[in-house]
Amino acid sequence: MTQSLEDYLEMVSFLADEGEVRVTDIAARLNVSKPSVLTALKILEDQGYLGHERYRTVSLTPKGVVRAQEIRERHSLLTNFLQDVVGVSGETAEKDACKMEHLLSDETLKKIKTLVRARKKSA
Repeated sequence: MTQSLEDYLEMVSFLADEGEVRVTDIAARLNVSKPSVLTALKILEDQGYLGHERYRTVSLTPKGVVRAQEIRERHSLLTNFLQDVVGVSGETAEKDACKMEHLLSDETLKKIKTLVRARKKSA
């Protein structure tokens, strides 16, 4: 899955936490056009991650819920690592985590998770 599609899936998940998810909400939050959102949603729907009917709300499928949760956990882990271990500001940690979450290997993420857990245990 591309970085862009992961961002769309993650945003659908965040918006679903708040209630109904609409194309206009996704476009506004990601600062993209509605046609861009529709293109991404079609791909995610074809891959079985979400459901969307024209002019209706967007919803995650069970497969989409699982994948979105994985993406959100990666994001959260990296944000915590950058804030708590590296010591950067919350705003910087959030922005950098968003970039890093798509690039790091599973091996690196596991090592970071170990460091964050160890740091929390010793605190």
